[in-house]
Amino acid sequence: MGAYRSTGEFQRDQRYITTRITADGRDGYPVEPGRYRLVVSRACPWASRAIIVRELLGLQDVLSMGVCGPTHDQRSWTFDLDPGGRDPVLGIERIQDAYFARFPGYERGITVPCVVDVTTGQVVTNDYAQLTLDLSTEWAQYHRPGAPQLYPEHLRAEIDEVNDVVFRDVNNGVYRAGFAGTQEAYSAAYERLFARLDWLSQRLSTRRYLVGGQLTEADVRLFTTLVRFDAVYHGHFKCNRHKLTELPVLWDYARDLFQTPGFGDTVNFEHIKRHYYEVHRDINPSGVVPLGPDLSGWDLPHTRADLPS
Repeated sequence: MGAYRSTGEFQRDQRYITTRITADGRDGYPVEPGRYRLVVSRACPWASRAIIVRELLGLQDVLSMGVCGPTHDQRSWTFDLDPGGRDPVLGIERIQDAYFARFPGYERGITVPCVVDVTTGQVVTNDYAQLTLDLSTEWAQYHRPGAPQLYPEHLRAEIDEVNDVVFRDVNNGVYRAGFAGTQEAYSAAYERLFARLDWLSQRLSTRRYLVGGQLTEADVRLFTTLVRFDAVYHGHFKCNRHKLTELPVLWDYARDLFQTPGFGDTVNFEHIKRHYYEVHRDINPSGVVPLGPDLSGWDLPHTRADLPS
């Protein structure tokens, strides 16, 4: 996942396979219905982005999806949810098999989400940030009627700007707090995280969505961290100044998204909690998974529809 600087600061390994699937096939992988399989885990926030975007855009019939279980060992994620522990389309037990099929001896992170070429069994990309943008742009001809424009050209500069600070301070910020190796590194990450959450609360107090008055990629990326906040980040990662439920604007905003088709119906809180508490034994040596928090509040009414959109 990452390493530590001498200061004790967590540093995420961001060396991904940057091959792209495009409409013109310039990297050797043209957009083609049925050719590719998106591999995810519902536990992983980075994979959850791809699950949500695929649902919102209506790409289920052209891009199949394999789901790994919530836990993994040092080797890789496994298809332990499927009969016989084997993906029914790819025929493999571990996603590492698709990585090694293209790159024998692959030494970087074997991560989800990734996209596998079904015709060869080889991984194409695990560049999660570009992957969802390409689903919005390169796969446009296969979007469902009325699908949202999650990355419209006239808003891309602002979306990119918001995504950059949200990734640095929130999406990755919770990890920088949770995996900090020193008190100083933890304190810095903690302060940065909650300063950005305060900034987001102020921004969202007068608008329903983050950018341009419409649902965009920026909302998807923030949501996958917010939906995990009380279940894992507040306790497990020591991000405990406030719970999400104690931040009125962000809690209302998160419920609005959760209740939007394609968001909450893709979330599995059991998988989320099991992943963080069972896999991160350096933080939680016992592997005991907490029974809380009470998650019934996600279905409570919100007031976001009254804001400008």
